[in-house]
Amino acid sequence: MYQAKESRYENMQYNRSGDSGLKLPAVSLGLWHNFGDTSSYSNMEEICFAAFDNGITHFDLANNYGPKAGAAEINFGKILKEHFSAYRDELIISTKAGYDMWPGPYGDFGSRKYLIASLDQSLKRMGLDYVDIFYHHRPDPDTPLEETMEALAQIVKSGKALYVGLSSYDGKRMAEASAILKERHVPFIINQNRYNLFDRTIERNGLKDTAGELGKGIICYCPLEQGVLTDRYLNGIPEDSRVRTDGRFLKEGDVEYYISKARELKIIADRRGQSLAEMALAWLLKDPRITSVLVGASRAEQLLTNIRAINSAAFSEEELKEIDKITTENW
Repeated sequence: MYQAKESRYENMQYNRSGDSGLKLPAVSLGLWHNFGDTSSYSNMEEICFAAFDNGITHFDLANNYGPKAGAAEINFGKILKEHFSAYRDELIISTKAGYDMWPGPYGDFGSRKYLIASLDQSLKRMGLDYVDIFYHHRPDPDTPLEETMEALAQIVKSGKALYVGLSSYDGKRMAEASAILKERHVPFIINQNRYNLFDRTIERNGLKDTAGELGKGIICYCPLEQGVLTDRYLNGIPEDSRVRTDGRFLKEGDVEYYISKARELKIIADRRGQSLAEMALAWLLKDPRITSVLVGASRAEQLLTNIRAINSAAFSEEELKEIDKITTENW
């Protein structure tokens, strides 16, 4: 039977999510990959043990994480029941709904019916009475924003989620949603968006600045650009890499597009005494508007390496200018 280390809170940094009272670990564990039916259950256990033993209290899921869709929630629910039931009040568990989940017109996007039904299914898969954070996973161009936000309000009022978040919204749409939720006294505290050295979308679409102005947190997914901002691809594409074995989210062309810039960044990381991944995560966490970075892991050792980013030395102005020149010039 798993027993968590007593020292688990000694080295992790915890950041308040915007102006809310909720603190999240600077590094959170995302279960997008490696927790589906094609992965080793014992390896899932080891990753979760390593995470919590080192202060990672936040585990992030979605209804469609797999494969197949729903599998990550089922597997994580089993781990919770077998190993973490005594620690439930020390954990932040989040899930989402917004992408295609079941056949027919009610299993996608942002209708009231879909969001409430999806969370009920997620709670059943994980064996939980509530989640700590429930996200709308992506904007819905057809459903009125008021309907989607009212569904989130009902979810909180029902006790099925303590807080709500928005994922992949831009600054304008998020501000509109925030105003509706504020009127309904709904604790909207966090935005989950794609953000890394190579993907600066939230800097251009107003999300980053608007979140800061409104006192909402930001948690970054894909902080390592699907592994390109690690040492994994610097010398070519390994045969056992995600590019070769999956190819849905990272393709060979993506690696070829980024790799020369990744090698230039590696030189800066070496000077700083860091791995490329550590530097990429530290670059995100230097900004007080960033609450946490969501990292995935295919093995426990990989997760422990990423955690070292929280102890990073501050970046000099020269380093930041050099990094920006590499990552944004001529793009």
